[in-house]
Amino acid sequence: MTEPRADPRILAIWCARLAVDRWRLGAGLAPGEGADAAPLALVTETAHGPRIVAANDAGLEAGAQPGMMLADARTLCPDLAVAPSDPAGDLAFLEKLALWSQRWGPWSALDPPDGLLVDVTGVAHLFGGEEALLADAHAAFARRRLAVRMAIAPTAGAAWALAHHGRAGTQAQTILRAGDDPATRLAGLPIAALRLDADTLTVLRRLGLKRLGDLHGVQREALVRRFRNRRSAAANPLIRMDQLLGRVPEPLLPVLATEAPLAQRRLVEPIRHRDLLDRVVADLAADMARQLEGRGLGARRLELDLWRVDGEVIVRRLELAAPSRDASHVAGLFDRRLEGIDAGFGFEMVRLRASWTEPLALVQADIERSAENGGTSLAACVDRLVVRLGADAVRRPVARASHMPERAQRWQGPLEPEKTSQATFEFHVRPAKLLDRAEPIAVIYETPDGLPRRFRWRGGVHEVARAEGPERIAPEWWRERGSARLRDYYRIEDEEGRRYWIYRSGLAGDGRGGTPGWFLQGLFA
Repeated sequence: MTEPRADPRILAIWCARLAVDRWRLGAGLAPGEGADAAPLALVTETAHGPRIVAANDAGLEAGAQPGMMLADARTLCPDLAVAPSDPAGDLAFLEKLALWSQRWGPWSALDPPDGLLVDVTGVAHLFGGEEALLADAHAAFARRRLAVRMAIAPTAGAAWALAHHGRAGTQAQTILRAGDDPATRLAGLPIAALRLDADTLTVLRRLGLKRLGDLHGVQREALVRRFRNRRSAAANPLIRMDQLLGRVPEPLLPVLATEAPLAQRRLVEPIRHRDLLDRVVADLAADMARQLEGRGLGARRLELDLWRVDGEVIVRRLELAAPSRDASHVAGLFDRRLEGIDAGFGFEMVRLRASWTEPLALVQADIERSAENGGTSLAACVDRLVVRLGADAVRRPVARASHMPERAQRWQGPLEPEKTSQATFEFHVRPAKLLDRAEPIAVIYETPDGLPRRFRWRGGVHEVARAEGPERIAPEWWRERGSARLRDYYRIEDEEGRRYWIYRSGLAGDGRGGTPGWFLQGLFA
């Protein structure tokens, strides 16, 4: 017999001042110490000027609020100091915190932009109970000088609601027991505790629904009619309420620790000349190849970081068409990426990191070398074209599940695998060149449904010497409107031997428009 699984318990951690705390840690300051004692705001550039993202305690007291324009804040506090915000750095810091917080549970998940969720099911007894677990977590974050609010509940939604909107101060107010009724316990929380977007919150407040308990007084059918077209959980209060109460599961994506292969060189003397830099990059590529070979991996994305003496870091990124650990190939691609690089007073450290890897089986080196001697491999050729022409300039056509000519193919990356849904159809003869968009032509014919005899295209008149057809193609009724018309395609040849692919859109009297139109869609070789 299998043992029954313990009731789920989720720990929600809200880093309420994540951006400011991270700035303070980067400056090596304690709360209220040095520059943090004066009003300060973290800003981001917008189309209308700098906007405040976060502010320290002194800045909040002076009137600088998140979301306020910097010009408006400085009218209240002329001495307000500013620093640039770093959302990408904050997210990376939050990912590290997620891995560090797995000391309290087997897995953790991100709750962007400033929260974490930790599964603490069945582990509270290791700390002496859930109150002791919360105390240990609070002490650990306090040692890292991070301001947090926490809560434990049976669902992620309930834990998030208590952490963000529960009464702070006593741990009894931030723990929802398994036997407690969440609907009753959380009824007094504001409607914002459902993690809804701003537009949905505005609609609910206009309807007079300001607390979670107010939703219980509304018939579910009325809310279903009002929000039935909203598929996103953040825009549908019914989905969020069901997740909070545990009626429907809420999928969470655990954060997994992955160690990216890395090779670096700390140089005894700064280097400025390009030939020396190329030699260092070649050595790093060889070191990276050995690491990847030991793990049975190949690199798809590589990042080369170069630290200058003045502290500036120059980053060059490279994406490969297929997994590779060919050191000479990688060094050759970076050779073009480093053209025109400014070394300043010299580079003192160079680091190469493989941020994206895929499994790559070991192969016999002599077979690979013989393939290279006979010519450049397809993946290596694609990589060189991408570096030279740009990522968007190298594409290949693949078949698509559509019998309409303009939809029968699409463009994708040169070595991306084709999707299984890209079914092919047995077509009749198709022209070697299709126009990007079918162009209208003027056609002269004997009867409305007869063969074309003469047509005018791009200012020239073409006499039809031979014609073959029609090939009838029906519209895709599941994609198009009901007014879409049939197409009759003809392969024609003019008196000069040039061949065209034209079609008539619609039939006379089909009730789907006026007179049928003629279009030229392709050219035969």
